[in-house]
Amino acid sequence: MKILVTGGAGFIGSHVVEAYVSQGHQVVVLDNLSSGRRENLPAGVPLIKADVRDKSLAKDLAGEGFQVVNHHAAQISVPASVADPRHDAEVNVVGLVNLLQAALDWGASRFIFIASGGAMYGEPLTVPVPEDHPMHPGSPYAVSKLCGEAYLAYYASRGLNTVSLRYANVYGPRQIPQGEAGVVSLFMLALLEGQPPVIFRYPEQPQGMLRDYVHVKDCAAANLLALSAGQGAYNIGTGLGTTTLELWRAIQEAAGQEMEHRFGPARPGDLRQSVLDIKKAQAELGWRPGYGLAQGLAQTWAWAASASQD
Repeated sequence: MKILVTGGAGFIGSHVVEAYVSQGHQVVVLDNLSSGRRENLPAGVPLIKADVRDKSLAKDLAGEGFQVVNHHAAQISVPASVADPRHDAEVNVVGLVNLLQAALDWGASRFIFIASGGAMYGEPLTVPVPEDHPMHPGSPYAVSKLCGEAYLAYYASRGLNTVSLRYANVYGPRQIPQGEAGVVSLFMLALLEGQPPVIFRYPEQPQGMLRDYVHVKDCAAANLLALSAGQGAYNIGTGLGTTTLELWRAIQEAAGQEMEHRFGPARPGDLRQSVLDIKKAQAELGWRPGYGLAQGLAQTWAWAASASQD
């Protein structure tokens, strides 16, 4: 297949590109390099430096013959979305619609969208959270992702096969230590710099919030399967919850180091818990996570320690 991956030079997108290339697919990456890096891409993969909001994309790339569009490009910061909701909507809604319309115009057969497995659901009524859980978006970022799935449904009615992958908290090599979604890389940076990290918590959760941590290569595997299976939305996580304190201890174990930490009050909008029910992805995509947390953290630490010396 010939596949366009937007945001393909970024943390998660570059692993998806690698997975596609490893299976013999022809991949082209579109990325504005605001956070992505050329060196994340496998050798020989073409990079188009452009913004997903560019109205000329549909015309400029009309002759490329893309069969699949995989849309990873996004504004991913919840705090940034609160500070500037307009920018968040321009990138995550207008940019998405631009790509959806382009895919339809190109005659692409499938569109894979990356949503949020935590932000859109809000504070869950049940744990783990299934795909049909009520939506309670608590930030402009979450609203934009929910709006994105509504647009996917519309374009599906026009004949475009659409799949939405709702990621849990993704971690792994190449993760940039910024934003709350990057807590693993933030903790590893703290160890590397010898600066005790802050564990945010609510009074009733002394060990911090409960989260579902999924390895980036497992996300890439889901994107491979989504090329030919599934339609609609799928949770991509582990179904297992880990508190922030447990995560910090596991990272210290992976690094073979010990360091103090500090506690701080939960920030506005912090979910108390977010763990995803993944039975639908297992049944319909044939997907299941392959990395346990200890194994994944050990691999990620090896990469972070090596990268810090470059």
